Amino acid sequence: MSYQTLEVTKEKHVITVTLNRPDALNSMNGQMIQELRDCFTSLLNEKDAQILILKGSGRAFSAGGDIKAMLANDGSFEMKTIMKQLEELALAYYSLPMLTIASVHGAAAGLGYSLVLASDFIVAEKSAKLAMNFIGIGLVPDGGGHFFLKERTGIPGAKHIIWQGKMMTGDEAHAAKLIDQVAEDGTLQDTTNALVKHLSHSPVEAMISSKQILHGTKMDELKSVLAEEAKVQTNLRTSEDHLEGIDAFVSKRKPFFNQ
Repeated sequence: MSYQTLEVTKEKHVITVTLNRPDALNSMNGQMIQELRDCFTSLLNEKDAQILILKGSGRAFSAGGDIKAMLANDGSFEMKTIMKQLEELALAYYSLPMLTIASVHGAAAGLGYSLVLASDFIVAEKSAKLAMNFIGIGLVPDGGGHFFLKERTGIPGAKHIIWQGKMMTGDEAHAAKLIDQVAEDGTLQDTTNALVKHLSHSPVEAMISSKQILHGTKMDELKSVLAEEAKVQTNLRTSEDHLEGIDAFVSKRKPFFNQ
């Protein structure tokens, strides 16, 4: 299967999925969301691969949802369609019969961060910029962001991270138990490769089986969270706070929320 916004390669038992809109900091437009959904769904029946690496091309992992696409009003970012695709994307990624590694450099924000948090292992450079920053444009996390963040931090921690929306470095995110390993700047590829090598010499089949058992107990909860995110996000898209947040983002000023 060929993609316009992704690069997918396979070497022995390792699949690498690279977000490939570098000129847009790999922000996720409608096409990328659909292609990620299609890619992960196609891999649900993959028999040979045991490890998947998810990374971004260029200067960032992903800056999150594509604000320009959201503002274009050309039908390419129709909210109900996008939320349905995000639901299918998140469920497929969480269900993959392989170990998933997010390899993060630069920004991993918003929807991009939700995808990172859905991974089994997260490796990020010290200077990475990780932010669950939906609050800045008057929205809530989507792509399962509430669920994946809560799984890492518990509900109290998840609430405060969502409400603050602040950016964390790799070191700060590691201290908050939001990522698993910090790589020195410029060593992300080597650090990721070392993790893959370590996993390759581990009883991967047993590890994947444990993943499937544990994730299987959480599927109904994830589905419920995704349904609530879709409902709330669709409603918030027309709120005064969201419109103010978007205008402030485009104008590069501080938003003034009054709702």
